[in-house]
Amino acid sequence: MKEVTIYSDGACSGNPGPGGWGTILVYQGIEKEMSAAEPDTTNNRMELLAAIMGLEQLKEPCKVTLISDSKYLCESINQGWVFGWEQNGWRKKDKKPALNVDLWERMLKQLRRHQVTVEWVKGHQGHPYNERCDRLAVAAYMALKN
Repeated sequence: MKEVTIYSDGACSGNPGPGGWGTILVYQGIEKEMSAAEPDTTNNRMELLAAIMGLEQLKEPCKVTLISDSKYLCESINQGWVFGWEQNGWRKKDKKPALNVDLWERMLKQLRRHQVTVEWVKGHQGHPYNERCDRLAVAAYMALKN
C-alpha cells in the first residue's frame, strides 16, 4: 500500500464569510499543492474540505497520514464523534443536529477507503507545511475579493 502524507488547512475571512482551503500531498518526496475558495462558508467547512480534497485525489487505497491544525477535524475523527453522529442519524449526544453533514459523509467515505491516521499540529507555529497550506488557503479566498 502506498504511503502518502496530506497536510491541510482552511481559512475564513469572517465566519461565515469568504473562505479558502489549501492542501499539500507528499508521496515519495513529490509534492502536489491544491487550493480553492468559496464566497460564503465557515472555517470548519474549509478545514474539512481541505482534508477531503486531498484524500479524494488518491487514485487507489493508500496508507495516509493526515496532518491538520483543526481540532474540529482531528478530534471528531480521533475521538470517534463523527462515527457516533452518523450512527445516530447525524445527531450529536445532546440531540442537536451535527453540522457539515455533507462534508462529513464525504470524509467518512474516504476514511473507509484509506488507512488514515489523523495528527493534529498547532497552527501558526512555524510548521513549514502547515504554514504553506495556510498561505494557499488565504491566497485562494483573497483572490475572490479582487
